[in-house]
This record gives sequence, C-alpha cells and structure tokens, in this order.
Amino acid sequence: MTIVRWSPFPAIEAIDRPLRRMFDEFGIAPGALPAADIYETDKEYAFELEVPGFAEKELSVEVTDHTLVVKGEQLETKEETDKQYRLHERLERTFERRFTLPLEADTTKVGAEFTKGVLTVHAPKVNVPKPRKVEIAAKK
Repeated sequence: MTIVRWSPFPAIEAIDRPLRRMFDEFGIAPGALPAADIYETDKEYAFELEVPGFAEKELSVEVTDHTLVVKGEQLETKEETDKQYRLHERLERTFERRFTLPLEADTTKVGAEFTKGVLTVHAPKVNVPKPRKVEIAAKK
C-alpha cells in the first residue's frame, strides 16, 4: 500500500483563471499567471506555459520533492505612470507557478525548452513495475 500525501493545489489551479476573471470584474484582480497545459504520454509528463514577453534568461525552473516551480522575472522594465488600466490580463513582471509532479516522475531528469514564448518542461516517467497477482497459499 502506498501512502500519497493529499495536495489541494491541482484543484486550486483548475479554478484559478475563472476566479481571477471574476475578481477583475470587481477591480481587485491579483497578478496574472501564465496559462498552462499539462499532458501525459507513455514516457513523460509535460508542462507547457505561455510566457510571452519573457526572455529565456528571465525564466527559471526548479524541482524539489516532486514540486515543480516555474518563475519569471523581467529584467528590463519600463514604467509608464500615466496609464490607468481598465483591464489588465497580461503577465506581470514577475510570476511564480507551482505544480505537483506525480510520483512516477523522475525528478532527477527534468528538462526544459523555450520556443516562441512557450516554456515546456519535460518530466520523464520512471519504470514503475505493473501490479501483479500474488497467489494466496492455504495454511497447512
């Protein structure tokens, strides 16, 4: 029997964007997070994040204890104080996004690539043995 620690973050991330839009309608929206697609293949888990406006050197990816952390910080900023936003959905100058990696992810071999404003993080799967039937012997 495997004990898996419950994490509320996947459920929270699923409702994050609708909540941010709702708060934005009231004018109290927190900073935007990059949109993400997460998918699984036979060999890996992949996390794709849209990060337009960020250069590769302004992004960082860290893995600690099956938690993937993607951060962005724009180094060059241009302050324009005469703007008064009516709607602000673009990413802020900084962001941090966390994802819980499945137990089957090999955290020692996580890699990332950046192409056309999309950061893709690859987490290969470890070879997990499939369940097998165990015969129950009668006690003599």
